[in-house]
Amino acid sequence: MPTALIAGGLGVIGRSLVENLENNSEWSVYGLSRRKPDFETTAEFISLDLLNLEECKTKLAMLKSVTHIFFTPYAARKTFSEEVAPNLAMLQNLVETIEQIAPNLKHVQLMLGAKWYGVQFGKQYKTPAKETDSRHMPPNFYYAQHDWLAKKQLGKAWTWSALLPHGVWGFSIGSEMNMLTSIAVYATLSKYAGLPLKFPGTPALYNAVYQIVDVSLLARAMIWTATTKEAENEIFNITNGDFTRWCHLWPRIAEFFDMEVGPIQNLNLETVMSEKESIWAKICEENQLHTYTINDLATWQFMDYAFSNGFDQMSSLTKIRQAGWHEVLDTEDTITHQLQYMRDKKIIP
Repeated sequence: MPTALIAGGLGVIGRSLVENLENNSEWSVYGLSRRKPDFETTAEFISLDLLNLEECKTKLAMLKSVTHIFFTPYAARKTFSEEVAPNLAMLQNLVETIEQIAPNLKHVQLMLGAKWYGVQFGKQYKTPAKETDSRHMPPNFYYAQHDWLAKKQLGKAWTWSALLPHGVWGFSIGSEMNMLTSIAVYATLSKYAGLPLKFPGTPALYNAVYQIVDVSLLARAMIWTATTKEAENEIFNITNGDFTRWCHLWPRIAEFFDMEVGPIQNLNLETVMSEKESIWAKICEENQLHTYTINDLATWQFMDYAFSNGFDQMSSLTKIRQAGWHEVLDTEDTITHQLQYMRDKKIIP
């Protein structure tokens, strides 16, 4: 039986992978997180700090059956330079620990992202972005992680893969970066205040080309990549497979919340939403929702960063399609699926 070890198992990507794999009787699933699961799961979770090597060795010593590592966590820091050491150390501590105790280790998968191409610098990058594009000027912890893993694997029986998703769209609690839950909270508060749904980003971004990957598709792509020979020791872009614009998506989101589309209003959400906890608590009480705080759900600083630019963001899927991956979602048709998941789980009214 293949055995998955999902680092970052409660994050937006890790959570979806846990849910996907635990519904597959062919897999045994372990999750790693410093927090306890906030949802019912048959996966066995282990609480540990991946930055602590001795803790990794002690708490993971019994995981001799692990065949696949899925690495999804992210340690946020104030600067790009400061991000390198902790994010690399987490990967090193986990892989080196499991490699020594799991004789049947087959694959290590690394979750990266669009920052690989320099989107974080707020300027136009080459589009459609391809995996063979030249790197930007470092530092970038993605580069450090990728290079270390590729070098570590040389001569080993196990293989690696890495994925570059864009615009990850899924639910989780307490994530460092979550666009879906942030928009859901923003929309709910706007409706409660009797306002139309105003796009909080720049006018240029509203009309620029954009891409999203639904976490349900991303989870399936992760499993496919980790178990497909053509994907061994390769890095791939991954999205829903189509191109869209917020000017097409935003009306769909407004319709889901039964709201009118308002004018574009480029907001600093971290400031605007700083004193809304009491209102959110009232909304939760009136609608019998789970009593999560805004801080549990929304990541305003990330939203301000993600919605502040105004250039096209496009990733080519040629490479992964040539390797055999062909699933596509129509983003405009599926943009509300994860929002409905939140409604069904009583996270939003």
